Amino acid sequence: MIKAIVFDFDGLIIDTETVWYEAFREVAKEYNIDLPLEEFAKCIGTHDDVLYEYFEQKVGIEINRAEIRKRAGEIHRQKMKQIQAREGVEQYITAAKELGLKVGLATSSTREWVERFLNELKLYEQFEVIKTRDDVENVKPDPELYTKAVEALGVQPQEAIAFEDSANGAKAAIAAGLQCVIVPNEVTSSLIFEKYHLRMSSMGDMSLKDVILNIEQGYCPQ
Repeated sequence: MIKAIVFDFDGLIIDTETVWYEAFREVAKEYNIDLPLEEFAKCIGTHDDVLYEYFEQKVGIEINRAEIRKRAGEIHRQKMKQIQAREGVEQYITAAKELGLKVGLATSSTREWVERFLNELKLYEQFEVIKTRDDVENVKPDPELYTKAVEALGVQPQEAIAFEDSANGAKAAIAAGLQCVIVPNEVTSSLIFEKYHLRMSSMGDMSLKDVILNIEQGYCPQ
């Protein structure tokens, strides 16, 4: 029986990832580098090291990672001045409360980053537990974030559904023993997801109640 749902953040609650790709692609152009989506996708849902390694490989010298991050951040902030939650997010949170489910969040981003956007969306108070990279030694695809989230929620892993948009996030959820529903965004829709229990293009495609019904009836993982 499902007792909790745990959301990822970037790319799932709000589509920051498409904007990050646009921002880093603009910075790459300043270095006369092309940044294919498949290269950027390697860092989605985890840390950025692989992205900076790609820059260094193409430039041929060690780069100032902090400067690249700062420049991309400036572009990202300009593009993210008006934010909104992805379709169905608020409805799922409301439905979870009505069904008596606990609601948590597990993200590889920092707490400062997450709280800023959740407060802007007026969603911060809706989460009983928020676990970020500040709370763990290893971010996704390591399962630690999800393990700590379900422990804090007081449920068993198999009693929780994780909602993810990235392959690294899905790996983390499955490794932690949660049921996993993937809801890819524009950037992550072409990624290869190794295992999951249900896939949707949007949370507007199916009600939370129907998602839970699919899971509890034993929908076979992909």
